[in-house]
Amino acid sequence: MGAFGKAMGTRFDVIVVGGGLNGLATGLALGGHRARRPLSVAIVDIRDPRQSLSGDNDARASAITASSKRMFEALGVWDHVSQHMQEMREIIVTDGGGPDNRPVLLQFGEATSSASMVENQHLLRGLLAVVERSPNITLMTGHGVAEQSFAPGFAKLTLTNGEQLSSSLVVAADGGKSAIREAAHIDLVGWSYDQMGIVASFDHELPHHGRAEEHFTSAGPFAILPLPGNRSSIVWTKGTVEAKRLLSLPRSDFEIALQSETGPHLGKIELIGKPQGYPLSMFFAKEFHAARLALVGDAAHVIHPLAGLGLNLGLRDVAALAECVADAFALGQDIGGPAVLERYSAWRRFDTVATAVSMDGFNRLFSNNNAFLRIVRDLGLSATNQLSGLKQVFAREAAGQTGSLPRLLRGENI
Repeated sequence: MGAFGKAMGTRFDVIVVGGGLNGLATGLALGGHRARRPLSVAIVDIRDPRQSLSGDNDARASAITASSKRMFEALGVWDHVSQHMQEMREIIVTDGGGPDNRPVLLQFGEATSSASMVENQHLLRGLLAVVERSPNITLMTGHGVAEQSFAPGFAKLTLTNGEQLSSSLVVAADGGKSAIREAAHIDLVGWSYDQMGIVASFDHELPHHGRAEEHFTSAGPFAILPLPGNRSSIVWTKGTVEAKRLLSLPRSDFEIALQSETGPHLGKIELIGKPQGYPLSMFFAKEFHAARLALVGDAAHVIHPLAGLGLNLGLRDVAALAECVADAFALGQDIGGPAVLERYSAWRRFDTVATAVSMDGFNRLFSNNNAFLRIVRDLGLSATNQLSGLKQVFAREAAGQTGSLPRLLRGENI
């Protein structure tokens, strides 16, 4: 049965709700053609992810850490995206107001950055290509989940067209507003910021030399991220009111505002596609699982994008869950039972909460005009820049190489 064919039956080992990056990665980790013991997996989404590949539907790009790259290699995805990636050869961090007042306080060279930028559309295309090659995965689109029940022995989902599916495990990968999480009555802890992240890509006349820039301003961080060729992507954090004003500007006026923020070092810029805005928040689920249910990615946690760790954090979820499930399956255990899901939650909870809280703290520390705080943080960043050992700690954390890494993040198949 092909990955895009109609399901012949209603029983699967695992049902993944959500066909975005994390959902597709979950399907491949558990049922892909490179899995040692592939499970039967249904990926359900009311939207067809292939439709996101046409037009300017997603201007976002992601920083792929060294460990996430190894996972994509293990899943067979990296060959599909490697020609579209841009290595970060240098990362600089500043704490200043505008392009004329940005002394570099923290700098990472190529040996310590260990990350690559890839546009999300290329990641999505690569994941879909491998899903299509995996006979144990069925992608079911066009119909959402109308009803769900999580009984002790199995989970059952009824789609909006009346079709019924059952499985030992359901994985919620349906985003920050996860309907599956809400149906399971899992509460959230966190808050919304009075900020929006403006995302856009642009051409520029001068080369970026693989340099990524993170500029902390009183309104929030402004990141310039290198893409292949003379192209870059931005994540421009502004207060909600100002962000909406910028997004409402005509294209030429937005380019003028962006050029003023970017400065002259990239030369003249020209937008690619339409800028998009995303409200920013920080939350995490009180529990990462319920009966027959596991949460991954934004369904489990949303963090501030200032360090670009969101997708990588989700991939850590996927890799940890896949390992817990694969280990249980190899031993003949219930892959959706309490022991498996409790192991997964314990593995991921501390890492997720620690990352979310640290990103929230950085955002609050830097997104203000307090003169005293600015002196303290600038001294701290400058001191860190002089201590190679401490910089290595930061670099290893950013590369996703700390803590207990799942086998997929070490590049090993499960």
